[in-house]
Amino acid sequence: MTSKNDPERLAGDLTLDAILRLNSVEKERFGLTHTPHEIAQQPATWGETFRIIETIQPAVYEFLKKCGLDGNAGSFAVTLVGAGTSDYIGRALETLLRTKWNCHVRAVPSTDMLTEMDEIVAAAPDGMRHLWISFSRSGDSFEGVTAIRRALEKYPQINHLIVTCSKNGKMASELTISRANMFCIILDDKVNDRGLAMTSSFTNMVIAGQCLAHISDLQAYKPIVEALAIAAGKVLPGAASLGQLVAEKDYSRICFLGSGALKAAGDESALKVMELTAGHFSIMSESFLGLRHGPLAWLNSESLVVGFLSGNRDKSKIEIGLIEELNRKRAAKSILLILPNENFDISAEFRLALDIPETMHDSYRPPLDVLFAQCLGLFASLHYGLRPDTPSVDNKIQRVVSSIG
Repeated sequence: MTSKNDPERLAGDLTLDAILRLNSVEKERFGLTHTPHEIAQQPATWGETFRIIETIQPAVYEFLKKCGLDGNAGSFAVTLVGAGTSDYIGRALETLLRTKWNCHVRAVPSTDMLTEMDEIVAAAPDGMRHLWISFSRSGDSFEGVTAIRRALEKYPQINHLIVTCSKNGKMASELTISRANMFCIILDDKVNDRGLAMTSSFTNMVIAGQCLAHISDLQAYKPIVEALAIAAGKVLPGAASLGQLVAEKDYSRICFLGSGALKAAGDESALKVMELTAGHFSIMSESFLGLRHGPLAWLNSESLVVGFLSGNRDKSKIEIGLIEELNRKRAAKSILLILPNENFDISAEFRLALDIPETMHDSYRPPLDVLFAQCLGLFASLHYGLRPDTPSVDNKIQRVVSSIG
C-alpha cells in the first residue's frame, strides 16, 4: 500500500471541483478517471433515470399488473434481490414499495438466495403470486445471474423484473430473451459506473425503484425526484468539503447510524468507505437503538459516529436521545449528523443539512444521504495513497465478482 508520504500522492488540498478539472493524464495517474465524475454527475442523472422510466411506464405497468399489482393485496409478494450495494438498494426501497404497492415486500440478498433458495421460496406466504426484482450494475453478478437461472428452472411461476445499468450484461440479454415472465429496465450507460465502488449506479437504481413504487401514477413522483436532484446539487459541494475535512482526521473506526430506509443508507455508506479505502477503517452500520445493545462497546476514543437523523419528529426524538447518550458517555471522538434541515437542536462536532422539504418522507432520502460517505471514501482513499478507481491494490475485490465452482 502506498504511504501518505509517497511523493506520488495527490495534494491533499485539492477540492472535488479541482479534481474534476485535472487533465486526463493526471486523472489516470492517480486513479481518478471515473469515481469523482461518477459522484459529481448524480444530481443530473436522477432526472434522466426518471425520464427513462417515464418513457416505458405503460409497458412496465402492464407487466406489473400481470404479476399481480393492483390486485388483491394479499395475493402479491415481492422479493428484492441483489448482492452488496445492490442488496442495499432493495433494503432502501423495501418500506416504500410495501407502502405504495400495499403488498408483501422483503429484501433478500442474492448471496443468500443462491444458497438458501428452496427455504426462502418455501417460507413465502402461501397462495401468492411472486415477483423478484433484481438489481445489478453490470447484470453479470455471479450470484444474481445464477439465482435467476435456477429460479427459472425450479420455480417457473415466479416473475422477474430486472433493473440494471448495462445493456450488455447477461441479465439484460440472454436471461430475458423470449421469456414472458421477465422484464428488464436498462438505465443509461453513463450510470454504469466504471470505478470499483458503485456510486451513481446505486443512487440511480434507487431512483428507478422509487419510480416503480409510483408506477401507477408516475407524475406524482416527479416533484419528489426534482426536489432530490435540487437538494443534491446544493449539498454535494458541502458534502465533498466535509468528506475532505474528515478524511484528514485519522479516525480508526467509523459507525453509521440510521432508522428504516436510512439504515440502508448507513449500510451502503459503510460499504462505500470500506471499499474505497481498501478496508483501512474498522466500519460498522447499525440502527440508532440497535447500537445500545452490545455494539456500543465497539466505539472508542478514535471513533467517528455518523448519524442520519430522521425527518419524523417521533423518530428523531429517540435518535437525538441516543446521540445525547453518546455525548454524555464520551463514547466517540466525534459525531457527525446528516440532517433533513437545520431545525434540529442537537450538539455535534459536524453537521450537514440536506435542506429538503419538510414533507419529504425518509424513504426517499437514501440517494441524498449517501453522498457524504461517497465523498469521504474518495478523499480518504487519496489521503491513504490509494487510487479511488481501483483502491483494492491486492485485487481482493473487483468490479464484477467472479464465479465460484
